[in-house]
Amino acid sequence: MVKKHGLVGVPKDSELLHAAQGGDASCLGLLLARHRAGMHAVALALLGHSQDAEDAVQEAVLIAVRRIGDIRDPDAVGAWLRMVVRNVCRAQLRKMSAIPMPEVSEAFEADRSNPTPPDPAEVLDQHALRDWVWGALQNLSPTLQLVTLLRYFTDVTSYQEIAALCALPIGTVRSRLNQARTKLVNALLSSANSAHGDDTALSAHQRILAEEMLASAHRSGIGSILSDHWSPQANVMWPTGKRTGIDYMPAAWERDMSAGVRHKLLNVVAGREVIIWETALLNPPENPFHCPPGVVWVHLLNQGRVNKLRLHHPRSR
Repeated sequence: MVKKHGLVGVPKDSELLHAAQGGDASCLGLLLARHRAGMHAVALALLGHSQDAEDAVQEAVLIAVRRIGDIRDPDAVGAWLRMVVRNVCRAQLRKMSAIPMPEVSEAFEADRSNPTPPDPAEVLDQHALRDWVWGALQNLSPTLQLVTLLRYFTDVTSYQEIAALCALPIGTVRSRLNQARTKLVNALLSSANSAHGDDTALSAHQRILAEEMLASAHRSGIGSILSDHWSPQANVMWPTGKRTGIDYMPAAWERDMSAGVRHKLLNVVAGREVIIWETALLNPPENPFHCPPGVVWVHLLNQGRVNKLRLHHPRSR
């Protein structure tokens, strides 16, 4: 029996979909639970009885959370969900066959008239379900949260880039993403009725801080930011793999500033112990290749202060 958003008794798929698109996480959880068996059957038919089949269902559930607003036919929810699983499985099969393939998000073809998937962060910002998603993300351990935020909310999406940024083997990245997907999917299916706070406010607040810090650093150097927000024992891993303490940063920052390089903030995603900045590097016209096009800053926090920083130049898109 469901009595939410005016639903009483055993609701139809179309009723659950309407409520889910309005931001009701419990109705989305019920909708996905209702069709999970059919989704799993598709995965088994394509991938056989293996962990890959379960992984495909979990990936499809997370895609459904991000793209629930795309469904145009309320009476075809089951078919839409099975199609999502089918596309994820096909992507896995192409990978197993060593055929070059795009990432799963690129392989998803739910709307052929609009083949470019929307940015997941933008989708979440448009729907009240964002509070459930961000709340669930905050409950992940810092190690699982980091790879998940990178994979789904930044341009650092490939296993290879995440592994390079986090200084991890690719197998470890895959394992952590699998663990994170399992935890997120189980949270949606088992606890969607819980109240979820507005955890997106955390990223919004951190974006304001990031803009203020970069503006201050452009004006007067990065030293005051380090003293105000960083632990004195913090360390930095640079894109080359070099590791230093924070005492190296002011001189490195000043060299780039003296060369006319500036940072433009593009994106901020934040957990309670992980904050990620994506910035474009704006080179001077006379030296357009002084720095790569962009840099990702991964701040790892301890008691509210930056304890570790990892810097990464993403591949050109």
